Amino acid sequence: MTTGEDTAISVAPSTGATGVPAMIPSDETTAGVAAPNIGPARDLTGRTPDPFRLDRPSIRSSFDRASATYEAAAILQARVNEELMSRLEFFKFQPHVILDLGTGTGRGAEELKRRYRRALVVALDMAPGMLREAQRRQHLFRRFERVCADAMRLPFADSSVDVVFSSLMLQWCDPLDVAFAEVRRVLKPEGFFAFSTFGPDTLMELRAAWAEADGYNHVNQFVDMHDVGEALVRAGLVEPVLDVDRVQLTYTDALGLMRDLKTIGAHNVTEGRSRGLMGRARLTRMQAAYETHRQDGRLPATYEVIYGATWGAAGRAGASAVAGEVRISPNAIRRPTRR
Repeated sequence: MTTGEDTAISVAPSTGATGVPAMIPSDETTAGVAAPNIGPARDLTGRTPDPFRLDRPSIRSSFDRASATYEAAAILQARVNEELMSRLEFFKFQPHVILDLGTGTGRGAEELKRRYRRALVVALDMAPGMLREAQRRQHLFRRFERVCADAMRLPFADSSVDVVFSSLMLQWCDPLDVAFAEVRRVLKPEGFFAFSTFGPDTLMELRAAWAEADGYNHVNQFVDMHDVGEALVRAGLVEPVLDVDRVQLTYTDALGLMRDLKTIGAHNVTEGRSRGLMGRARLTRMQAAYETHRQDGRLPATYEVIYGATWGAAGRAGASAVAGEVRISPNAIRRPTRR
């Protein structure tokens, strides 16, 4: 299920930050009065909710507001998108319908239409502002369709898509099983799914620094590569192959990283986030803690990028999980016939 080895890439620009992921958190404003540490809120039943559960309306609003500034700061996203796109070259696809799932500003949809000119390319995003920016990438003879919808509930018929391409969007899907189930549903039995997402070591320095500053979540919780693979199997997708790359960006200070995260709309949208304004005392504690990671005059920001590829369900049902293990019938283990 997994392949390849981790690679470390150091990126150190001459000014500020190098780029930033379409994902987690910078978060609250740096001014105002510090919110009291009252602990996580409880729902109407008295139960404590999952502090890392993502607030989907907030995700949509955050990326919608950041749509005009996203492209200028999304250097890492562009790099990962290019790498994921290059992996399609190993397959001689002649797809009729391609879905760019979580298109953002349409970078992937534009390139997919260039590569597969006869295909219907659909760019889907939950943020209307992102799709307005994607419109700017339209060309007279290379046009793609734009659809505003949620990846957790795709507005497409069963078995209607040949290729699903998704770069750095799945980390915003909670639970991941729902998103994979939707991909399986719309993907043709012999279709292909290529994706990238972030792993648990992403922004580990920022997470550790905030842990010393207060008791709230400031960085999303990312799914481990092995758990991603198991979720693919549970969805009934076939022959998943995953590998990991680690990219390290460097900054002059922690605020540079946080500004980049804010610019691309990657706010903290977990249920366990602080609901008040962030005081300067907490921010100062976080900055001091982050300084312990400084190397050669720069502050590192690590991103663990998971790349994955898998085939359609080929008529199989999804596998069930029992006590954390995925159970698959021996009769179900067979290689699907390629067209």
